[in-house]
Amino acid sequence: MNDPLTNGLNPVQSEAVDARWAVVLTRQLRQGPARVWTALTDPHGLAGWTPYTADRDLSTPGPANLTMTDGSSGAPLDGTVLTAQPPYLLEHHWGEDVLRWELVESGGGTLLTLRHTTSRRAELASFAAGWHLCLDTLDLLLAGTPRKPVVGERARDFGWAELEARYREVLTA
Repeated sequence: MNDPLTNGLNPVQSEAVDARWAVVLTRQLRQGPARVWTALTDPHGLAGWTPYTADRDLSTPGPANLTMTDGSSGAPLDGTVLTAQPPYLLEHHWGEDVLRWELVESGGGTLLTLRHTTSRRAELASFAAGWHLCLDTLDLLLAGTPRKPVVGERARDFGWAELEARYREVLTA
């Protein structure tokens, strides 16, 4: 792998959610919940680390459009914010999937838990690997050493395939 942050896997698990599945990742971040919250909700902050940006700030419930920035279709996806409890809980649609971001003050920083719920169980390891790289980029961004987002084909240069295989092993064990 070309990125030192990807040397270990994030704690991960999968869980059944009604007729769907969720991959659950946790990551300890060095910054407090307020800084992490801004990166999760501000369209400019999102553009620095996620595979999408939003047409509005996501810190309040209601409709939003998310536009993919990873080289895939530029068509807007439903990004409806279902729950926003600054700076600790954000839940929103990502197309047909639901992303739930939970932030807890921990060790002077934030314990972030991402629950990505989808109907595509076979893609849980793929989502885990992609979010792993995005969270690496978020950590760098929050530390003041931003890099270009690692999304789409660019992720392959940062060890996405190896991460996906390792997450698949963990999630199918």
